[in-house]
Amino acid sequence: MKKRGRGVACGWYGIARTAAMDRAAVWVELDDGGTVKIATGVTEIGEGVLTGLCQIAAHVMGVRPDDIVLGDNDTARVPEAAHAGATRMTYMIGNAVSVACTEAMTKFKRAMADYWVVDPAAIHAENRQVWVAHSATMKMSMSEAVHVLKKDKGIVIVGSGLFTSAHTSLDPDNGEATPWQSYVFGAQIAEVEVDLDTGEVQVLGVWAAHDVGRVVNPQQVEGQIEGGIVMGLGHALMEEYSQTAGQVTTPGFAKYILPTAVDIPNMHSILISEPDPKTPLGVKGIGEPCITPTAPAIINAIYDAVGVRITSLPATPEKVLAGILKNKKNQQTVSKEKLAAFA
Repeated sequence: MKKRGRGVACGWYGIARTAAMDRAAVWVELDDGGTVKIATGVTEIGEGVLTGLCQIAAHVMGVRPDDIVLGDNDTARVPEAAHAGATRMTYMIGNAVSVACTEAMTKFKRAMADYWVVDPAAIHAENRQVWVAHSATMKMSMSEAVHVLKKDKGIVIVGSGLFTSAHTSLDPDNGEATPWQSYVFGAQIAEVEVDLDTGEVQVLGVWAAHDVGRVVNPQQVEGQIEGGIVMGLGHALMEEYSQTAGQVTTPGFAKYILPTAVDIPNMHSILISEPDPKTPLGVKGIGEPCITPTAPAIINAIYDAVGVRITSLPATPEKVLAGILKNKKNQQTVSKEKLAAFA
């Protein structure tokens, strides 16, 4: 026999380094052919940050993502962007790219305004095209515009950007601080099915709603959330690191169990796009925050299904079954006491 239950959990997570000054810097150049070169010490470890940075730069510069060239990330030759971690990549480097591209675009519009003898506010750039508002003749491609500025004006459009997330260090006496500038908030609901005979828990579905600030690439954000849910599921039900007398008893993946394709539930991501008012781009992050509510939601769902409160992870079948049997025994004891009272 199996029973189903649902559980909910909420979480919040601070972005970027904790109680330490975080920063990222970028150089940008509008190059021949209308391409845009970006130089920064970004490290791509599979999370897709390079795609996001190209989208951000293309949006600000009026070109397409495939016109963006991300240069060598050796910090001996390019500005520092710091490490990949702390849910900081899009938040820190994306904002730095936005600042640098905005500076470059401001210079570009001023230069084109001088060329066409118009107000810089009248200059528009989008999809590789540059034009003057309400003019049928003053229009050219971004490639042509770069050529004109270099040949006729001797101008090379460059920009630099620095984004700093200002924190305060922890007070050594009372621990008070402003450890993060921005926070991500989220809530998840999990539906589980518990086998009363074996204690096995199957997660059927997870609904995840997260405040991610301004969304740059919805597909990537949803992918991050789904990956976080899978990691949280493993944390909740399977992954157990144990020691006996100081010796590791889970030395390999034969005993340290990870979720496989058959364990993955239906996942539903809801993106709450509320731009962060403390940053120029309005983005936040989602890498680690999406993991936070998953395990608590699953544990609450187990309790809703069978009344077993798990207080140590993972919630293995042995633990769940022991809780079910204990509850059953307690119920039988109560029933006997009630019968004795009426005897």
